[in-house]
Amino acid sequence: MIEITEKQLIKKGFKYLCGVDEVGRGPLAGPVVAAAVILKNDHKLILKDSKKLSRVRRQELLKEIKKSALSIGISFVSPEEIDKINILNATKEAMISAISALKVKPDFVLIDAVNLEAYLDIPSLAIIKGDDKITSIQAASIIAKETRDDYMRLMDNYYPLYGFKNHFGYPTKKHLEMIKKHGITKIHRKTFKPIKTMLKAGLL
Repeated sequence: MIEITEKQLIKKGFKYLCGVDEVGRGPLAGPVVAAAVILKNDHKLILKDSKKLSRVRRQELLKEIKKSALSIGISFVSPEEIDKINILNATKEAMISAISALKVKPDFVLIDAVNLEAYLDIPSLAIIKGDDKITSIQAASIIAKETRDDYMRLMDNYYPLYGFKNHFGYPTKKHLEMIKKHGITKIHRKTFKPIKTMLKAGLL
């Protein structure tokens, strides 16, 4: 795996570096959300992967990211689409759509772990644990996480029995208990275990 830094790319003459990350590959409910971010090259941001930050800190950093960004693109892929094309393809689709939503066209794309080379007409690099190493990917991670969490809090208003505002669709004990008790909603993923197994067994 090639390792590269944003500073090295800027020195090579790239002006518009785009970081891309997604949130929501593991949940049993809700969309997968991807964000693409082009930061100003002189930004002063010091970030972490969104999973290592509290909600309060993420929201603070979100304001700083928006001030330091040249452009931000966000994309959702629905549970129905995830069930049709599988989670990896849905993740790629979300990432490509997020890049397409940018108002500034990037000249280099840095992606957390997912190889998009075959789908892009600009240079790109998949970086393992990119959300630990690359600031623009960390920014994308924070934006995607906050966007998806906000969406799942909204869904909690429609489906209050399931506790989406607490677990955001992930397979917690409480979530699984509510599925067994009340069945599944329109935002549940039917191809994810144990929902898939329960549907086959006629338990839902």
